[in-house]
Amino acid sequence: MLYVGISITVIAVVLFILSFFTNDKFEDLESQIEQLSVSTMQDTYQMKKKIKILEEELLTDDMNDHATHTQDTKPIMMQKVYELSQQGYSYNDISKATNLSTHDIQAILKNY
Repeated sequence: MLYVGISITVIAVVLFILSFFTNDKFEDLESQIEQLSVSTMQDTYQMKKKIKILEEELLTDDMNDHATHTQDTKPIMMQKVYELSQQGYSYNDISKATNLSTHDIQAILKNY
């Protein structure tokens, strides 16, 4: 019985000493997770930066397109109202065709 107790104690001490020399798997895993987290944060930052640049470009393009579009549609609408008036349509008929009020149609025709 004494031999069994001494052998178990010796084995325990040897295993305890060997545990200091083995690699800690949790430390490796923690290191890998930290590296993944850092790289993910860097990628997220770069993507946000690129998205911000693209949004700015699209916003300026959209503003330019909108300014061009509003300049082009007003004369087309005015021309359409004038052409319908020349064809003999009444203010109510032109209003239904162009989705404008009769007051707007009268103002367009006076200014045209």
